[in-house]
Amino acid sequence: MTAHVTINPDGVSVAGCSIIYAPRGQAGEYSPLATNPYRGCGHGCAYCYVPDVLKMTRKEFDAGAVPRPDFLDKLRKDAAKYKAARLTGQVMLSFTTDPYHAGDNALTRSTLEVLIEHGLGICTLTKGGTRSLRDLDLFRPKRDAFASTLTSLDDRFSKKWERNAALPEERLSTLKRFHDKGIFTWVSLEPTLDVESSLAIVKKTHRFVDLFKVGRVNYLPMTKTTDWEDYTLRMIELLNKLGAAHYIKKDLQQFLPDGYPNLLRVPQHH
Repeated sequence: MTAHVTINPDGVSVAGCSIIYAPRGQAGEYSPLATNPYRGCGHGCAYCYVPDVLKMTRKEFDAGAVPRPDFLDKLRKDAAKYKAARLTGQVMLSFTTDPYHAGDNALTRSTLEVLIEHGLGICTLTKGGTRSLRDLDLFRPKRDAFASTLTSLDDRFSKKWERNAALPEERLSTLKRFHDKGIFTWVSLEPTLDVESSLAIVKKTHRFVDLFKVGRVNYLPMTKTTDWEDYTLRMIELLNKLGAAHYIKKDLQQFLPDGYPNLLRVPQHH
């Protein structure tokens, strides 16, 4: 570590870096580090909270993703600091957009290349389906991860809630492709829009998904009408029956049995 680089008290991030950062709160449950190459997204997910966070109108956000100004230059500067600090954690793309949105997403590959060049791990969380296969060659079995958000296996349901995202079967086939190449795969079961749908996803995908991250939904009517305790108990019963690794997010942890093992950073390789 050089004199001008200071590691934050969290032990995983570098002081003064904002392009590669340690997410906090609910976002911090997904990844120790993250970066966001774009503003906006074109998937048009009805449940997305990001426009409010970014202070963008829903119309502007849903119009499509645009690269952040001078992103790669800023990324390289931050990545160099992480390399100097000898920090090699996994950086997730991303919390403010989908890295494999339907527009020009060439910046995603360049971002991954910069991170790898500087010794960092990579992870992408996407509803972009087969668009992500373009970058499969970059992912390393011992370092990296590929993830997808799933809310249902039903096309009509998906088109209602995630109108421009890849359909469920395409996301599943892409997860299989990454898994077959030895890449660690995980699924975000958040938001949970329908309890039975989330349980069905686990049953169908557990053979090629290495980890399930289970959450609820916020800011929608079903937030108040869903029996979250019943859901949590049914979900962990199913996951344990199938021997599937999982992490229950904070919103549902109050419903876990006393002493239930719930490791935040599940060891990545199977």
